[in-house]
Amino acid sequence: MDRVLAGVPRWPDEHVLVGFDTADDAGVYKLSAELALVQTVDFFTPIVDDPYTFGAIAAANALSDVYAMGGRPISSLSILAWPAKGDVDSLEAILRGGAEKMHEGSCTILGGHSVADDEIKFGYAVTGTIHPERIKANSGARAGDALIFTKRLGTGVIGTALKRGIARESDVAAAIESMLTLNRAAGEEMLRHEAHGCTDVTGFGLIGHAREMAIASGVTIEIALGELQFLPGALEYASAGALPGGLHNNRDFAACAVGAEGKVAPEVEALLYDPQTSGGLLITMPEADAAQFRGGYRMGRVLKRGEKPIQLI
Repeated sequence: MDRVLAGVPRWPDEHVLVGFDTADDAGVYKLSAELALVQTVDFFTPIVDDPYTFGAIAAANALSDVYAMGGRPISSLSILAWPAKGDVDSLEAILRGGAEKMHEGSCTILGGHSVADDEIKFGYAVTGTIHPERIKANSGARAGDALIFTKRLGTGVIGTALKRGIARESDVAAAIESMLTLNRAAGEEMLRHEAHGCTDVTGFGLIGHAREMAIASGVTIEIALGELQFLPGALEYASAGALPGGLHNNRDFAACAVGAEGKVAPEVEALLYDPQTSGGLLITMPEADAAQFRGGYRMGRVLKRGEKPIQLI
């Protein structure tokens, strides 16, 4: 995709505060000195069996990009691909799950668009608001910052374990609870501190999104492996080989950006690349603010740019 986007023409617009140059979570368009729009879109195929839960997770995932920028979601449009002869009750459940999660996030659904497709896909385009001088972009990380993460890793591996029939019900429930949890509270807590940079960890995994932040900010992000937190069962399922295809793609793309001190356990290394759905916020902020941050845990620091964008210790 990076190669493709490099060939897409771009025209300057002084109102664009954040575009797709740094692979940020959302675009930001300035309307006035005190108001800008945050815009994002995200949709995917079902990742859980229950249609209501799938719709709610899709909504939480789409809202996350606005929270990651420091914005407040205000409206959304649904995006749906549904089989022409698909079950109507399941469709209603998906839409209801999404609607209720959007309501929880104080985001109004204005409408949407649907197409007939044999493969189910669902998500939202979300619009939010933000002050132009209070944007938390992925390019804001500074050397000396602490690195905070607000959720545990492992949703992709647990989802794969579920498909293979080896996941414990309690582990699946914990993963679903994590995916259903809005990043709203984490975003609000971030804004109470002097956060410099932020991104949410989703499909590209922790390494993929940390890499984007490091490159955009011109720094090296150091991840302390001993501080990482994983969802129940994630390490076990990774050891058993329940690795989603996206994990392999993420590793193939981003492994060249990673340096490591010593050997990394294979199951831990795999989860670094695990594609997350509705994952946590990865935030950089001064040490003093990190010590007071609630709802997350410290898992590294930001260094001056070194040989690799990502360093594992």
